[in-house]
Amino acid sequence: MPKRIFSGVQPTGNIHLGNYLGALRNWVALQREYESFFCIVNLHAITIAQDPETLAEKTRELARIYLAVGIDPEVSTILVQSDLSEHAELTWLLNCITRMSELERMTQFKDKARKQQENVGVGLFDYPVLMASDILLYQTDLVPVGEDQKQHLELTRDIAIRFNRDYGETFRVPEAFIPQVGARIMSLADPTKKMSKSDEESEAGCVMLLDDADVVRRKFKRAVTDSGTEIRFDSTRPAINNLLTIYQLLTQKSPEEIEIHFAGKGYSQLKAELAEITIEFLQPFQERVSRIDDDKLDEILKAGAARAQLIAGATLAQAKHNMGLIGARS
Repeated sequence: MPKRIFSGVQPTGNIHLGNYLGALRNWVALQREYESFFCIVNLHAITIAQDPETLAEKTRELARIYLAVGIDPEVSTILVQSDLSEHAELTWLLNCITRMSELERMTQFKDKARKQQENVGVGLFDYPVLMASDILLYQTDLVPVGEDQKQHLELTRDIAIRFNRDYGETFRVPEAFIPQVGARIMSLADPTKKMSKSDEESEAGCVMLLDDADVVRRKFKRAVTDSGTEIRFDSTRPAINNLLTIYQLLTQKSPEEIEIHFAGKGYSQLKAELAEITIEFLQPFQERVSRIDDDKLDEILKAGAARAQLIAGATLAQAKHNMGLIGARS
């Protein structure tokens, strides 16, 4: 049997080029090698207040984006997190074996709590346990994650090991899959920060997958650069290194080929070429998004939920049985 992977994206903000190059692109490559479950994690989204109508629209938009980038519903399972109550129910079971001290150490919670101050909800604190439930429900072997999610995955592993030790073998212990290139695409406006759809102030630094051509050109034209004039891969020059990484991932050229191509050329030519290459990628993608009608989308999501429920339901039943909960098996 092929190994199983699980990953998800929140349906908040606008999906950007960093999401594609750092995550979605890898999912497409992995789906024929692994049994794949790709989730729209809308329960995670509500750990911060959301407009209900916008959240519903963004959930369906993200499903279309999954399909348009090349995730094949005949090969992969695409599901909406809230369509399966097992995610929330397993979270409660895992809450009961997770330590408060473990959640207090989560750096993402600390960062987000600092911004929200007294308005921090319990859901935000408990976010990593819900993430653990998502992963463990599907007996996941590998989780494609960025560097910023490694701490959460380590907690997931700890929870799985603890549950298996205390209640008997129930969950597979997942491992991280982190691509060597493109796992962390940085902001065009501030290359010390990750390109982020959740940071409203960084919109100028994010090329959104649904941006039109003029907006894409403007964002790349305004992208910050480092001192010096030489165009080459160099980790000590984060702005140029980021632009060249995007160029490499979109063109599939080697670093050597790219450096030779730009030898003697200026930053403005790099940014102009990168804008056109990005537009060339985005235009057919955007056409594919627009062609997915509501009926077809409903059909795909319903089928995905049904496939996912077979595994999630069995895992939850086993976990409840192993914990001695009445009615865990019928």
